[in-house]
Order: sequence, then C-alpha cells, then structure tokens
Amino acid sequence: MNAPPTISAPPVPPDLGGWLHDLSPYVVRISGDFGIRWYGMAYIAGFILAYYFLRNLSRSRFTPIPQERALDAILLLVVGVLVGGRLGYVLLYQPSLLTEFTSDPPWWGLLAINNGGMASHGAIIGLVIAAWRISRGFKTPEGSLEGRCPPMHVMDLLPMLGMAGYVLGRLANFVNGELLGRIVSAPGEHAPWWAVRFPQEVLTNHAPKLSDVQQARLDLLVRDHALPDDSYAQAYGRVMEAVIRGSSTVQTRLEPLLSARHPSQLYQALEGLIVLVIVWAIAARPRKPGVIGCAFLISYGVLRITTEFWRLPDDHLKTQVVLGLSRGQWLSAAMVLAGVVILTRILRSDATPMGGWRRAKGSGAAQSS
Repeated sequence: MNAPPTISAPPVPPDLGGWLHDLSPYVVRISGDFGIRWYGMAYIAGFILAYYFLRNLSRSRFTPIPQERALDAILLLVVGVLVGGRLGYVLLYQPSLLTEFTSDPPWWGLLAINNGGMASHGAIIGLVIAAWRISRGFKTPEGSLEGRCPPMHVMDLLPMLGMAGYVLGRLANFVNGELLGRIVSAPGEHAPWWAVRFPQEVLTNHAPKLSDVQQARLDLLVRDHALPDDSYAQAYGRVMEAVIRGSSTVQTRLEPLLSARHPSQLYQALEGLIVLVIVWAIAARPRKPGVIGCAFLISYGVLRITTEFWRLPDDHLKTQVVLGLSRGQWLSAAMVLAGVVILTRILRSDATPMGGWRRAKGSGAAQSS
C-alpha cells in the first residue's frame, strides 16, 4: 500500500440524494467467498417456476408434453441455458477464456462462471436447440414416442416458462451490484431519489474520474481497512463489507466518492416482466405455432435495445459501439428482424392453430379452434 495521504476525512456531507447500495450478494455466507448467493438462487427459482408452469400447462392440455415428462423437458432447457449462455458469453465477449487454464478449480476459463457470467443471447440459442430436441418427443418403455409436437410450439413455450427466471436474474444482478447503469450524477453531486450509488464501481473500468482531494480521501478510507499484505482491491473489498454490515461511518465517508447511476438492472427486470405479460396474454387464445415465440423476439428485442441506452457494457469491453448502438443492441435488432420475418411466414402459412390456455381445458392442445 502507498504511504497515507496527508488529508483528513471529510466532514459529514449534506444529503446527496439517491441510495447507497449496501446489499449482500449472499443469502448465507459460509466462509470467505463461499456461500449461497442470490444469483444462484435466482437460477434455481427460475427453473422451479418453469417446471411448475409446464406441469400446469400440460394438465390443462395447452401442450401435448405429458406432465410426467415435464422434468425431462426442464432439464434439457437447463442444459441449453447453461451451455448456451456460457458459450455465448465467452465467444461473443471474452474468447480468451477458451485458452485460459489455471491450477485452481475450475481449471478452465470457460468453466469459471464467476468470470463474466452468462450472455442472454447465447442462452436463447441454447434454448432453441433444447426446444428442437424436446419437440422430437420422449421414448416410452415400450419404445414409442410421446409428447411429440411442432418445434414452433416448444419455441412458444420457452418465453412463457423462462421470463420469470429472467426477471429474477436481473434482480440478482442488482443485488450483486453488477451490469452498472450510466451515471446520473458525478461523485459529490446531488442525485435524484431513484438513482443508486454502487460501491462496486470503484473496482471496474467504469469508475468515474475523481478530483485529487476525492481520490486522496478514497485512498485513505481504503488504507484504514487494509491488512498488511492486502492489495488495493482486497482492502477495498473490506470497505464494501463494512458498507454491507451497515457501518454508518464508512458509508458517510464513501458515499460522496461514488457516482449516482441508473438502476439499469431494475429497468431490465421490468423489461422481462412486460415481455412475460405479453407472451402469456397472446397464449391465452388459440394461435398458430410460433406466434408467441415471434412476439417474444420482437418485444424483448425492442425493450432490450431501449434499456441498453441506460446500461453500460461489461467491464472488460472497450470498443463496443457501432453506429451509436452497442453489440447487445445490434444482437437485439437482429432478434426483432428475425421475429418479424418468421411471424410473416407463419401468418401466411396454413398451419393449424393450437388452443390457448384459457380454452385449453376440454380441447386438445393440437386441435384447431
């Protein structure tokens, strides 16, 4: 650590507005960095909800997938999400992880899910592949197939089953203080009530430029919490732990050194909730297979393009804007285009409509209405 700067701690600042993020990423912290995290619980809860929804849709004959095969279908979707989401992130954003090997678990950068996480666009591709497999049906002990259905029907099920998990995942992103939003107010400036000051920003490439006095005060705060062999990042981690524990002294000293940001994670959680309502509303009545999936591509793509104006790119990305749009926004634009093209073809086809969930009882899922 550097020598302590010759500057005193600041006086108690006036109310700067906004909210200082002090949430712990752990549901239960067992030891060190090991514990049960909200992010992992969000994934588990999302898959449980998907299983519950699929069982009920099968029971009401909305889908020909048998109730007793619901778990098999969900497990295929789990694999699709995890493999597709991780591969998508690595291939699209950080391909260097493919050749990164270490002597510590999990040994391979591709498997180090805590390094970068998942990409929603990759997860969608993984889900599409899993949906095709589910549409092929499941073998019975007698060797026949049950639950076979049009691939487009399974595509329709995906957003109905998965968007609740997406919402939970974005809420977990907020708890973790990751996927930061754009700055509303600079450090020390007053912020609107809805803005959030994330302590995590200090250790990212998105940290705002501090004045000499502000930087000296931050360095002093870090030094006050450093152990003899700590790096700067380790010592600052202890500062964040003090914030989470509710230390008013640390919070008072740190708050004026942080920018206030858009809570873009919450915007994207709302985005997911809107899409969830849209796809379930469309599914309520009979429509051709694939219409729900196309509605998802269009609505999610449009909303994702919108919310990304307030969200910053992942920390390691440097040059990601092309013609005013980020890589994520261009991928979302491609989703919208694909949704429009496929929907046009579906509406012009002679495919047989499938029953909606409001009218599914008493009418076969594959019957026309």
